[in-house]
Amino acid sequence: MISHRTTDTGRTAVDFSFDPAGPFAWITSRWMLEVEQRRDIELRFHAMSLYLHNIGNELPDWYRDLVDRSIGPVRVAVAAAAGHGEGVLRDLCTALGSRIHQGKNDDFDEVTAQSLAELGLPAGLAAAAHTDAHDEALRRSHDAGKDSEAGPYVGTPTIHVDGAVRSGPVLRAVPRGEEAGRLFDSFRVLAGNADFFELKRTRTGGLDVG
Repeated sequence: MISHRTTDTGRTAVDFSFDPAGPFAWITSRWMLEVEQRRDIELRFHAMSLYLHNIGNELPDWYRDLVDRSIGPVRVAVAAAAGHGEGVLRDLCTALGSRIHQGKNDDFDEVTAQSLAELGLPAGLAAAAHTDAHDEALRRSHDAGKDSEAGPYVGTPTIHVDGAVRSGPVLRAVPRGEEAGRLFDSFRVLAGNADFFELKRTRTGGLDVG
């Protein structure tokens, strides 16, 4: 559940919603782990789906292929969270994403099997990739991640902080050290301004997935 409140410890709750197959979500997840070391936050991971986000959208063939296959790993993530608590999503994000984005492994069945084994989770969870048994839970998590007073459209990844829901930020590479903290401070300022809509520039260079 995404609460938008400070935690019992008084730290700021930051809810990060991701799809393990999304490269920008991967980079943002690495950034948020850097932020966690430098700011007084409680970072919580939640599942979100590129597949659900793109239902009915016309996409280039290469991206449609990724989107259609992306449903497998995120189903497994939701199944793991159902059986072992949402706390497992942090490590699953890393295990799945390192193989998909850094290892360039596009065999998502192999990726999920290896990730479950690495984390000591039941191998049988991999079967969730090919059933709709956890799709209702995935839909609830996805919808919670994109819920916003400004309307239903928020992409993946999303960050909930200070009662605001914002997509992104979209980063080409992972900010490290105090740079990560400063960017988060700036993000909070912009996210907290109800009149702020968008800041963009032309994308240049390839992705550095760290």
